[in-house]
Amino acid sequence: MPGKKDYYEILGVSRDADQKEIKKAYRKLAKKHHPDMNDGEEKASEKFKEISEAYEILSDPDKRKRYDQYGHSGINEDDFNFDDFARGGFGGFEDIFDMFFGGGMGGMNRRRGPQRGRDLQYKLKITFKEAAFGTKKKITIPRTEECPKCDGTGAETKSDIKTCSKCNGQGQIRVTQQTPFGQFAQTKRCDRCGGSGKIIDNPCSNCGGTGKVKRRRKLTINIPAGVNTGSKLRMANEGEAGEKGASDGDLYIILQVESHQLFDRKGDDIYCEVPINFVQAILGDEIKVPTLDGKVKFNIPNGTQPGTTFRLKNKGINHLNRIGKGDQYIKAKVIIPKNLSKEQKDLLINFAEISGEEINPEKKGFFNKVKDAFGAL
Repeated sequence: MPGKKDYYEILGVSRDADQKEIKKAYRKLAKKHHPDMNDGEEKASEKFKEISEAYEILSDPDKRKRYDQYGHSGINEDDFNFDDFARGGFGGFEDIFDMFFGGGMGGMNRRRGPQRGRDLQYKLKITFKEAAFGTKKKITIPRTEECPKCDGTGAETKSDIKTCSKCNGQGQIRVTQQTPFGQFAQTKRCDRCGGSGKIIDNPCSNCGGTGKVKRRRKLTINIPAGVNTGSKLRMANEGEAGEKGASDGDLYIILQVESHQLFDRKGDDIYCEVPINFVQAILGDEIKVPTLDGKVKFNIPNGTQPGTTFRLKNKGINHLNRIGKGDQYIKAKVIIPKNLSKEQKDLLINFAEISGEEINPEKKGFFNKVKDAFGAL
C-alpha cells in the first residue's frame, strides 16, 4: 500500500500512545468529520474513512504490531470491516450515545435526590501525656447547619413550596433528539427545579432559600488513651448539613502528638536515658526514675556498663482500645567527672594500684606516649 499516510499521523498520536489515547483521538476526529455531521460532504466522508481505517488497525493489538513492524505492507484488505459499526471504534450503543451527547448512558442526567452533607476534617494538637492517658478537648468548628427558621426546606413557609409544573414533581424530563443514527430519547434532570421536583415561590429570609446557614459549633472531643500522631477520630453527623432531609456529613479529628522532653515513643513502648555517676555504676545504687506516672524507685545493679538498658514493665503507653500497656526502657548514661580534686585523683590512683593497673597521669599524657611509641619503631 504505497503512498498511504501514516496511521499515527492521521489520528495525531505518538507511536507509543496507549489504547486510551488512541480511542480518545479517534472519537474526537470521527465526531468532527462524520459525513452526517457535514451534510454528506465528500471530503468529510473521505476523511472519516481514513480516520476509521487508522483506528481499525491501531485499536487491534495484533494488527498494530504488524503495522509497527512492516508498515502498510503488513496490512491487507481482510483486516478491515467497516460494515460492522462496533468495529468502527464506537464499541456499541453506549459509545454512540457518548459520542453525540457527551457522557454516554452512564453519564445521563438522573434525578438528583437530597445529597448527604460534606465530611469535614479538623487537625488537633495534643501533648504526649494526653495521648498516653486519653483526655477531653473542646473545639469550635465552622460548618453549615440546617436553617432553624425553615427546617432546611428553603421556603419562608410550607405553603411556599410548590410542585414543579415542568416535570410534575418527578425531578426529571424526557428529551428526544435526532442524530445521524436515528432518534434517541434521553431522560435528564429537570432544569427548572434542579431535580428536586419542587419550586419555592418565596425563599426563606434567613437562609435565602438554601436551607442552610453558617454556624460555629462547639464540640467536646473524647480522645482515648494510646492514640498517636495520625490517629483519626470520627464524629458521626458532625460535618456539613445534608440537603433537605439527607444525613449530615461526618467530622474527622486528625491528631498530632507533641514530642516529650524526656521520652521517645516506639509503638506503645517509651524510652529515656537516666544519668548515673561512675561510682553508682560500679557499686550499684537505688535511684529514682521518671515515668509517665511519676518517679519510681529502681535498683541499679553493681558493675552496670554505660549504655546498659533496663525494662520497667507496664510503664509505657496504654494500648489503644484494648487492655494493657507498653513498657518503659531506661538506658544508663554514666557521667564521667571532668574536674577532680587532688584527693580524688589520689584515691583513683590508689584504686588502680590495688587493682594491679599501672597508671600515672602526671608523668606523660596520651599523645606523648603515642609519640614515644612511634619514635621507638
